[in-house]
Amino acid sequence: MTQQDRAKVAAGVRALDTYVRDGMLLGLGSGTTSHWFVRSLAERVREGLDVVGVPTSTATRDLALELGIRLADLNDVPELDLTIDGPDEIDGAGSMIKGGGACLLWEKVVARASRRMVTILDDTKIVSTLGAFPLPVEVIPFGWVSTRGHLARLFADAGLGQVEITNRMRGNELLVTDSGHYILDAHLETIPDVPALAGVLNDIPGVVEHGLFVGIADAMVVGHPDGSADVRSL
Repeated sequence: MTQQDRAKVAAGVRALDTYVRDGMLLGLGSGTTSHWFVRSLAERVREGLDVVGVPTSTATRDLALELGIRLADLNDVPELDLTIDGPDEIDGAGSMIKGGGACLLWEKVVARASRRMVTILDDTKIVSTLGAFPLPVEVIPFGWVSTRGHLARLFADAGLGQVEITNRMRGNELLVTDSGHYILDAHLETIPDVPALAGVLNDIPGVVEHGLFVGIADAMVVGHPDGSADVRSL
């Protein structure tokens, strides 16, 4: 394990100890930090913890099934008790950029279907201002070039300049998300007004969802390379 991996594991274990209880319906996040959490959760399940998970990606679904965690379809369950997921960036107010793993649509749907959302992270993910991590925007394949042009104009009108927007690739092909969409990555560098930008991105025809998660997380659990972790309310 790298030091960063140790920090991720520490965050997940602390979240388990602090928030997860028998009988919970749990949203299971995607990405490396969340997958460490799923592995720790599976150990507790083998020890007798009774929970049911709702995955935020096919990758998380496959991992959870492999490890013996019971799963449910979000359409078949009431409101979830808790979602635990990790950010690509998070600021002091708890606003996040997510979607580095191309799962942002399912992640946001599951998080919004939960009574609480706790984000787990290593301390390198905390930033003063969001934007250094490229902002993912999920778009439908039809007319995606036109959608990219609308995005560029929106960013310029918002005072963000001429933003580079790149296509998310998998090898030599455009990456296709679990819902059959494409991802456009906006290299904004800094986002001065996160709530304002989040409020207008989905107005663009062709945009399905974006990677700004604002007002969603209730707390964050921050792991450190020495194996410690602390809980911070938001």
